[in-house]
Amino acid sequence: MSDNGLNRRNALKAAAAGFTLGGLYHTTASAQETGREGATAAMQDENPMAPGWRRFRIGDVTVTQILDGVRPGEGPHPTFGEDQNAEDVGALMAQNLLPKNEFVNFFTPTILQIGSDVILVDTGFGAGGRANGQGLLTARMAAAGIQAQDVTTIVLTHLHGDHINGLIEDGSPVFANANVVTGRVEYEFWTSDAARNGPASGNAEAVAAMVTPLEDGMRLLEDGDEVVPGLTARAAFGHTPGMMLFELESNSQRLLLTADTLSQFVVSFQRPDWHVRFDMDKEAAVETRRRVLAMLAEEGIPFTGYHLPFPALGYVEAEGDSYRFAPETYRLLL
Repeated sequence: MSDNGLNRRNALKAAAAGFTLGGLYHTTASAQETGREGATAAMQDENPMAPGWRRFRIGDVTVTQILDGVRPGEGPHPTFGEDQNAEDVGALMAQNLLPKNEFVNFFTPTILQIGSDVILVDTGFGAGGRANGQGLLTARMAAAGIQAQDVTTIVLTHLHGDHINGLIEDGSPVFANANVVTGRVEYEFWTSDAARNGPASGNAEAVAAMVTPLEDGMRLLEDGDEVVPGLTARAAFGHTPGMMLFELESNSQRLLLTADTLSQFVVSFQRPDWHVRFDMDKEAAVETRRRVLAMLAEEGIPFTGYHLPFPALGYVEAEGDSYRFAPETYRLLL
């Protein structure tokens, strides 16, 4: 690296100066730590140019991807391929030039600027994640020129903690001028007695703390409902009882925000039938995964996946009876 002048010292100087690459990437350096002692801090130190946000356009809509944080750890088995043995999952990772027993999870909310509307899709970990290197959403939004008070609508694809915990901080809404939109099936499940008294009661408590206080301004969506013209909810049940995807269309261009349907860029695509530990209805999640993969491959449209490697943006390529993730490079710049 030092031979071409981009050594660690030069990279840190560039980051401190707010270095950008062609106006597309913006970087911020911050120490991040996780439960695996020092792992995220080391990752940040070794990769000081890792971007915190990326911006592109779909028709007339400005789309900004924000990296709320990363989480390195053991895996992907048994989180991915829970119904498989660890050796087979590790072999698949090795075939894709990745470690057999270690992986990194990413957390990427999306901001859509549609006319006068500023729509935030999912909110990351919030204050509760900052000690572990997550919860960077609002800081990185500000670096991208978007303030929390600018947000007019918050879309929650589903109500797991890593999507809702950024809603409230110190007892007050973080996005004070925004109303909340989420799926009716999803919200009614997490506020039900079955959820509060069942095996996912901890998540139901998080919903009660983070989402229910915002209920007065909330709008609940059915499959096919529009958030605003051009942004449509699509049922994607399985990961949770009522998870929604969101389809954006502007000037004949489209983008599918797939939430947690496709969460691991090897396993979810190459082995879509393998079970995922956090999918609440495993078989429904498999059916949703296959349906979404087939549609994306056939229609060739770009998509985002909340947990895919940042900027969590790419395309799906059919490969026999399975698929392959193709990261976005420059097609959306043309």
